[in-house]
Amino acid sequence: MTASLPHPSAWPDSAEAFDYVVVGGGTAGCALAARLSEDGRRSVILLEAGGDRHSLAVSVPAAFGRTWHDRRFNWAFRTEPEETTGNRAIAVPRGRSLGGSTLINGMIWVRGQPQDFDGWAQAGARGWSFADVLPYFRRIEAYSGGETELRGRDGPVTVVDVPLRHEIPDAFLRAAEQAGYPRNPDYNGREQEGFSYYQANQRRGRRWSAFHAYLKPALGRSNLCVRTDAQAVGIEIRDGRAAAVRYLAGGVENRVAARAEIVLAAGAIQTPHLLELSGIGRPEVLQAAGIQPVLAAPGVGRNYQDHFATRMNWRVTRPITLNEMTRGRHLLRALAQYALSGSGVLAYGTGIAGGFVRTRPGLETPDIQYFFVHASYANAADRVLDRAPGMTIGVTQLRPGSRGTIHVASPDPLVPPAIRPNFLSDPADGECLAEGMRIARRIMAQPAMDPYRAHEMNPGEGVQSDAEWLDYSRRTGQTIYHPVGTCRMGEDPEAVVDSALRLRELRGLRIADASVMPRIVSANTQAAVFMIAEKAADLIRRDHA
Repeated sequence: MTASLPHPSAWPDSAEAFDYVVVGGGTAGCALAARLSEDGRRSVILLEAGGDRHSLAVSVPAAFGRTWHDRRFNWAFRTEPEETTGNRAIAVPRGRSLGGSTLINGMIWVRGQPQDFDGWAQAGARGWSFADVLPYFRRIEAYSGGETELRGRDGPVTVVDVPLRHEIPDAFLRAAEQAGYPRNPDYNGREQEGFSYYQANQRRGRRWSAFHAYLKPALGRSNLCVRTDAQAVGIEIRDGRAAAVRYLAGGVENRVAARAEIVLAAGAIQTPHLLELSGIGRPEVLQAAGIQPVLAAPGVGRNYQDHFATRMNWRVTRPITLNEMTRGRHLLRALAQYALSGSGVLAYGTGIAGGFVRTRPGLETPDIQYFFVHASYANAADRVLDRAPGMTIGVTQLRPGSRGTIHVASPDPLVPPAIRPNFLSDPADGECLAEGMRIARRIMAQPAMDPYRAHEMNPGEGVQSDAEWLDYSRRTGQTIYHPVGTCRMGEDPEAVVDSALRLRELRGLRIADASVMPRIVSANTQAAVFMIAEKAADLIRRDHA
């Protein structure tokens, strides 16, 4: 059903009320609802547009590709076609249902570099330096490697080293060493640089989502209400304060008021969309979409950043890859092993081994990340494995200079926003990716890979020049699903929220999700989003003590 959002003046006065209204039951929202409801004197409602449905495909790590095609769990957004990426509409999966994108992601656990967070603080986000956020990272983790001054042991999110080893990823790590790159036993420790098996948020071989880690243990609290199939469509503003959230449930419009605060945790795509639907944003953008401006906030929907990646793959000489291990009798054996012990190939996520490197001298920290898996596919968006043996390296630039936008496309709240990432618009991004792919090819040429490497399938040995690498990137590259920055925090006029995550010029509204990042972290983003939610919960409780 489609419905147009009425102007706030037309909304009724009557509404149920809670102290805190949390919008979005994803990575941040599950953590916020759980933490805020720890105070039994405060009532909390969590609104989630998806359901509370779960399936085996969600729990089994290797089945993540199936959830991407299931609209119960994926919003299935797509970018607007852009010249910089061959006028393609690129898939942007976003999790839908309690747990959000932690239900469909690759489970790779990377915090980022300390310099990322120090950079936030230096750019105006006071209180977000690495020293400030480290206690929250430690609070989150139950790391199987044990507690240190940098790692946590008793947190809600179970983090393990990828437990299953295989001879091809082993060989890849040896090849990286032969190419001159170090092994790193803990890239979430003191140094990120180097190669290793990845860490993942799993427990006993199963996906350990934000729902399992935070929300499920809190569901019995009498002061916590979780409402699913409830899509927020607007924020009511009265007397300079965000007073209530309007949402659709079963095709019927409802309203819930916040006595203390509304907290948006809908993510970097839907949080700015909801603000603009409510008349909060750049006035000319709102007017062009047929929405009456209520509050000028010029930074809403701008500063869009994401990690853009290319995939290189090679044919393998022997039938020992996941391409074969997930078919026929091998799959039956894998299913039996997983059912009995939660182990085997079905416990693999998107990345098994990987590394972080610097592409040129003079860089203080790595600027390229690799994801290696002994599997291959023709299209990264579909992830349908080849029938012949193969292996793949994903190559992504950690700190892109390109900036895009996400803006409302219609006053109808059920019409998706227009996503324009503007990938590869900064020439330095293409240069970095090209050098990252050259390094990947050099690693794969090392003696350790000789028993496995048949030939390079993509992009193929014929690609050599910068122009050829860039052309390959534009034609085939995909996002790796880390959108951030569209409601960034800071103290300048373009900042949407201040350092306490409060919307500027408006009382009673806070944002606590990936949209507040001033700059994307040098990492997969889920760990940083959990951290933002944990810190936001403390900020909120402090302000309403």
